[in-house]
Amino acid sequence: GTIDSMGIDTWGVDFGLLNKDGKLLENPVHYRDARTKGMMEKVFAKLDKDTVYSITGNQFMELNTLFQLMALKENQPELLQKAETLLLMPDLLNYFLSNEKCTEYTIASTTQLLDAKNKTWSSEIIENLDLPKNIFTKIVQPGTKIGKLSKQISEELGINEIDVIAVAGHDTQSAMVAVPTQEDDFIFLSCGTWSLLGTELKTPIINETSASLNITNEGGAENIIGLWLIQESRRQWIREGKEYGFGELEQMASKVGMINSFIDTDSEEFIPAGNIPKRIQEYCKRTGQYVPQNEAEIVRCIDQSLAVKYRFALEQIEMATGKKYDTLNIIGGGIQSKLLCQLTADVCGRKVVAGPVEATVMGNIALQLMALGEIKDIKEARKIIANSENVTVYEPQKDENWDEIYKNVKESLLC
Repeated sequence: GTIDSMGIDTWGVDFGLLNKDGKLLENPVHYRDARTKGMMEKVFAKLDKDTVYSITGNQFMELNTLFQLMALKENQPELLQKAETLLLMPDLLNYFLSNEKCTEYTIASTTQLLDAKNKTWSSEIIENLDLPKNIFTKIVQPGTKIGKLSKQISEELGINEIDVIAVAGHDTQSAMVAVPTQEDDFIFLSCGTWSLLGTELKTPIINETSASLNITNEGGAENIIGLWLIQESRRQWIREGKEYGFGELEQMASKVGMINSFIDTDSEEFIPAGNIPKRIQEYCKRTGQYVPQNEAEIVRCIDQSLAVKYRFALEQIEMATGKKYDTLNIIGGGIQSKLLCQLTADVCGRKVVAGPVEATVMGNIALQLMALGEIKDIKEARKIIANSENVTVYEPQKDENWDEIYKNVKESLLC
């Protein structure tokens, strides 16, 4: 009954800055903040886009750590001058609990500051943008014991000074550990607030094809706005006095057949918080499509648009890797939407294997057990998880001519 270890994973890109005394200079700022607007252009004026991609292999998004730091440099230079240490979110929390300062590799790979081939901070990017070198800490691999829970906290909680383990700090990479497959080549979709579709690679793919497709090398993942659209729509409806549950919204959307309303889920207008249903209606009106009239049609539009975007990303990854994937493994909270899983199978024309729901938790625990010597490797971890979890299989249905629908949406909205 004793606790042996702990490990922390979070979302990517966000960070906290510590001063020379190890105190937090200000609260971390969330990536949906508008401070990074226009920062990509400022970075590329100092270091061209192709060079940045050739070093990092990261998908270009304004929310990346690199552009957040450029925003600080432009607007709060005094804050950077006071900073002694930069710690990304899981590393910051590890520091608060253990007093150890380091950066876990998978979370570092979300920053657009990591040399993807050498797995070190890119001195070329840091120097060319005149960022302070001293704030970046040593990089450790997932599964590293970084220290012990501090004596003060252990005494307060009445527990042993347990091992603090750097698991895959980026939650998607922890989730990937839990994909219940024994295949060496597989494609997965981690479906939550963000959808990350990717495959596991021994070496990064950084070439003209991957650059043109804006594919990110965090293990080959393609970042897509995911259930954020449903979550934020629900928040808007609650503000309007309509207390829908997620299950209720799915049932409502399931009763609606295919509608001629599609959005590019990654369009910039859908990133900030706010009235997403209204933005979806305005998008459909602007693009000459049927405008969803109610909550059920809004959710249906989001789900079928996500399924189309998944096929688009899947084709891009197949183009970059030169491989064909017949089965799509979906993990995470999104598998609770049977409608989304079935639409994904239908639109992609592939078998979908859905599960587990709590993939990030299971992957996190598996990495801790590997660090403690209880599990041999990821392959064994995946076998254990596959034997412990029920998965649901969705076969593609032929109710709609999705090939033709996809072709039209791709040409009009995605290309």
